[in-house]
Amino acid sequence: MRIPFNSARVALLEPQARYTLLFGAALGAVCATFGLLTVISGPLLAFGALFGVAIGLYALTNLTFGLYLMIAIIALLPFGTLPVRFALTPTFIDVALGAFLLVYLFEWMTRRRESFRFVPAQLLIVLFIGWCIFSFVAGLGHALLTTNVLRKFVEMLLSMATAIVIVDVARDRQVIARIAFALSIFGAVQALIGVLLYALNDQTTLILLNALGRLGYPRGDVLRYIEDNPLLGERAIGTWVDPNAYGGFLLMFGTVALANALNPSPAIGRRTLAWLIFAPYPLAMLLTQSRGAWLAFGAAIFFMAVLRYRWLLIIGAVSLAVLLSLPFMQRYVERFIDGLQGQDLATQMRFGEYKDSLTLIGRYPLIGVGFAGTPDRDIYLGVSSTYLKIANSTGLIGVTLFGLILLETLRYGLAQRRQLRESGLEALWLGFAAALFGVAINGVVDHYYFNLEFHAVSLAFWLIVGLALAATRATRRHASQTSML
Repeated sequence: MRIPFNSARVALLEPQARYTLLFGAALGAVCATFGLLTVISGPLLAFGALFGVAIGLYALTNLTFGLYLMIAIIALLPFGTLPVRFALTPTFIDVALGAFLLVYLFEWMTRRRESFRFVPAQLLIVLFIGWCIFSFVAGLGHALLTTNVLRKFVEMLLSMATAIVIVDVARDRQVIARIAFALSIFGAVQALIGVLLYALNDQTTLILLNALGRLGYPRGDVLRYIEDNPLLGERAIGTWVDPNAYGGFLLMFGTVALANALNPSPAIGRRTLAWLIFAPYPLAMLLTQSRGAWLAFGAAIFFMAVLRYRWLLIIGAVSLAVLLSLPFMQRYVERFIDGLQGQDLATQMRFGEYKDSLTLIGRYPLIGVGFAGTPDRDIYLGVSSTYLKIANSTGLIGVTLFGLILLETLRYGLAQRRQLRESGLEALWLGFAAALFGVAINGVVDHYYFNLEFHAVSLAFWLIVGLALAATRATRRHASQTSML
């Protein structure tokens, strides 16, 4: 049977017409949604939503971009949520972390990724995740589970899993160097934001911070002061809500930035750029008035000085002596001394929390009480110490596993010092390792590294754990390449 010429043309154009109709329908839906958002929430939010969807879709196609996006959100909008209301409104970190892990799984499913990169510390992380799940389930026998607690617990588990994934993603020096640069630059932007908001008058700062209310941030008088007393002085918070959490964040990212500045061959650019990036970190950290972060940052610098930059010991001692002699530093010195002597209200409250926490551990020593609540009315989960908080929730077994993860991560790198030096990865590893050493010190007096309410700090910590392991693991690839030459 002979087909008429015109009918054949129509048949050949059917796929093209179908694609055109689908594209037109999709474009119409986007325009309609944009128009609806403009009417309901205003043009600014509508443009932001459109831009955010575009970025999110691109993150689903590029693993590296998704990782950088996650780092940017950790640094700049750690408590931001989507400007829509569901039963459980996801945070920006949830979306970015979920996209990153999803793309990583897709790469395995499509066989674009093969030969998983393994290090011994990953087994400890898996055991710690498993033990946290066991303690969580066991604790439900005496506490009511809510959707909010369950969601935040899952967020914490995914943060831990990120440390395992990063080892496999960051396989060579170039990738690790770019990630270190991303940590440094986004953290520097946040440090500048903190300094700027501190320098502005209170009314202007409140207007700017309350504008974040559309993104799930608290509204009202959100400024923070020493012992919540405006007469004692303001504390810098940036967009981190809490000054101590802000200090813990600056400690980690600032240590990585300092290691990059000290490196004769910085990750990206010249040393002048690296020092400019590091410059706002110390000032922002000082303005947080977080004494634990100050002490931990000093410990991180000491760690780097002992292992590689011995001249830092002399320069650091001289700089500290000059800084402490300046008149405006006297109140900082007095606060630090008061804290060491336990004479201020904040330190006395911490001592009370420590006492109650030890009581809890004495009653439930092995597996803790879980994450949802406590079985006894006279004890509670809140305590200003990472180690005690882990012990409260997961018992002595859990805190032991956590300590072993830190020790194994540092041991693994120290055992490969010669290979790290030969591969050009020592300076990068040193930044990650020093940051973890600082966290180990700061964790004695701050709880943000293991807290369901501070997902961004926890994720940043596990990200750096993974990067420290990845830097050490990457020396094997360098050694194999060298042996083939």
